[in-house]
Amino acid sequence: MLGVVTATDPAAAGGSIPPSKSKSPQPVRTAAFFDLDKTVIAKSSTLAFSKPFFDQGLINRRAVLKSTYAQFLFLMSGADHDQMDRMRNYITNMCAGWDVEQVKSIVGETLHDIVDPLVFAEAANLIADHKLCGRDIVVVSASGEEIVAPIAKALGATHAMATRMVVEDGKYTGEVAYYCYGEGKVEAIRELAVREGYALEHCYAYSDSITDLPMLEAVGHPTVVNPDRGLRKEAVARGWPTVTFSRPVPLRDRIPAPSGAAVATTAAVGLSALFAGALTYSQLRRFAL
Repeated sequence: MLGVVTATDPAAAGGSIPPSKSKSPQPVRTAAFFDLDKTVIAKSSTLAFSKPFFDQGLINRRAVLKSTYAQFLFLMSGADHDQMDRMRNYITNMCAGWDVEQVKSIVGETLHDIVDPLVFAEAANLIADHKLCGRDIVVVSASGEEIVAPIAKALGATHAMATRMVVEDGKYTGEVAYYCYGEGKVEAIRELAVREGYALEHCYAYSDSITDLPMLEAVGHPTVVNPDRGLRKEAVARGWPTVTFSRPVPLRDRIPAPSGAAVATTAAVGLSALFAGALTYSQLRRFAL
């Protein structure tokens, strides 16, 4: 059964956690927090579904072409805070009126064909190592739940957190209820840590983007993966380890899908292909100036 955790749930904030009656010391619980795109996945998960969305009439041919170019730009340079803000605005405008169940169905039918070959072998091995050490695996992404949760489950993750959109009458309103990004990620991580009893000073975090600097600062063992220029500079200044993941392989060849794995997620919306146009516009504008 899929658990649901949001950044504002009382349970997540620790309000309903009963005090321990045992006086014996409890073992320290820890977790490894993973960003998704370019950290676990070789490409942007948010740009991967433009073709199936086009096939089902959610986006037009122009948006498909934009997503192809945006994927290239994303791989070359990533996205900074301003570009991410423009992406969010673009997404909220385009998705308004979309049927939630249709989006879920499209993603469910095409997820493995699109995403499975993109998982870094090094990331899969690292996740397996953390699990062997008894740590929970948490995928934390600005992408939506329809993308993040299935990938997290396939990876054997314990929890996943993602962006949540407002839904009324089964359709997206175009408003963002919770944006799992920047400080929003840290808020969700800290609330989950209270709920699960994680000692963050003993936890691990992995990301490629300077926008995840707050997440990396929140744990005792940060590592940067395939970092962008800004994050690489921070890693050097802070003495953080830097690793390179470069071997994407089919996920099913690396980690067997868990049976009945509990993936606790924020109630969120996977708006994958929509980032395409926003990133393209922001990058083209920057190059045109």
